[in-house]
Amino acid sequence: MRTSMTTLRGRRLGAVAAVAGLALLALTACSAGSSATSGTAGSATSGDITWWGWTPDKANAEKLIAAFTKEYPNIKVEFVSKPIDSYDSVLSPAITSSEGPDVFNVAPGSANGGVQTFEAGAVDLTSAVEGALGADWKTKLAPAGVDGLSVDNKLVGLSAGAVYSGGLWINQDLFDKYNLTPPTTLAEWKDVCATLTANGLGCFVQGAGQWAFDMDTFEAIADNVEPGLYVKASKGEVPWTDPRFATAMGLWKSLFDDGIMQEGAVGLQQYPDANNAFMAGKYAMVMMGTWYTQYAVKDSMVAAMEAAGVGSPTPITLTPIPFPDLAGTGSTGSMFGDADYGLAVSARSTQQAAATTFALWLTTSEAGQQAVANTLNDIPALKGVTPQWDQIDLVNPDKQKAALQSYTEAAGAATEPRFATVSADLNTAFRDALIGVASGDKTVTQALEGLDAVQTAQK
Repeated sequence: MRTSMTTLRGRRLGAVAAVAGLALLALTACSAGSSATSGTAGSATSGDITWWGWTPDKANAEKLIAAFTKEYPNIKVEFVSKPIDSYDSVLSPAITSSEGPDVFNVAPGSANGGVQTFEAGAVDLTSAVEGALGADWKTKLAPAGVDGLSVDNKLVGLSAGAVYSGGLWINQDLFDKYNLTPPTTLAEWKDVCATLTANGLGCFVQGAGQWAFDMDTFEAIADNVEPGLYVKASKGEVPWTDPRFATAMGLWKSLFDDGIMQEGAVGLQQYPDANNAFMAGKYAMVMMGTWYTQYAVKDSMVAAMEAAGVGSPTPITLTPIPFPDLAGTGSTGSMFGDADYGLAVSARSTQQAAATTFALWLTTSEAGQQAVANTLNDIPALKGVTPQWDQIDLVNPDKQKAALQSYTEAAGAATEPRFATVSADLNTAFRDALIGVASGDKTVTQALEGLDAVQTAQK
């Protein structure tokens, strides 16, 4: 049985008070991993706070803040969206200043907003979450949102939810128009592309110049070759020069050689280029993860299409499909993910108590997590919370509802990490390897030897 909302709220306010007291002590004595500043921690139930992040998008951020304001009308939250590619560079100076955000997004591993990079600018939220959920709080939250957002037993951020990758999304309207079946093999994928091309449409779009998404595609291919192989290598348990990775890297190259990747893919970014091209209906397939589920909702899809330059758009029917069986192993449907973002409370904030109230509400309360679930942007961090499908205004429920339910259930059961086991150096090495092979500047052997050299140097 889950704890009642009344009990949770009482625990959260107690935790906020505890953290506020700790924060006041930190203001006079600098503790490890935090910077001291003068001022006050503020009120737990009132104040103006600023939240910085690369996600969620504006429409979903407004929904979350509106739901929070119903419970805490005297705390005003302003969401400031920052571009994903420049997030680290703008956040670094901001969190050393009292003029920076009160709450900011962090992420696991070597992705943007990495906890290792920004933990010194955040307070430890362990006491806060224990006050909210009790001493057994770890059993109530998804492990990816705890382990992936902690540094040396310091809980740097509280996970709003997780995102998973490993599959594709299709424009179901285009597939229906041309009587196409989602491809399950490389040969079928090529046939689908041939039909779409013959009708003046693009097939599959990826911004291969933004290598985090290339890594998603490569991990999906590696999992198709052998499930779990990619994660083992990222932990140093299998060398990247293993012949199975040569197979995977060769399949990555084939996407370009066989015309599945669009012309000039390496010169494009996933955001905004590939995303906008798909949202504009120019392509029928795209490599994205569970965060794309939000665009199955009418208002979110319309807003995304408008942002892509479509005037007076008719919303696209978006549906997820498994990554095709390129290796012919029959091993398909693998998904991998991490906490999408965690809410960190700035050590420099003069509104730490209100900021902690917001962070706790969004990530540990049933009301906050239900609001997260219903945006379809993240798989909720609080166990037992699922989308209220009958209250969600899907573009085409008959085509989408069953597929989305199965997709989110599969994601929630996935255990493989996405970036959490990939170091910053290995992340950079993937840029050189994947883009190098795609462009023909590196052979498969050279690319894998480069990855292995970085992995070996980390031991």
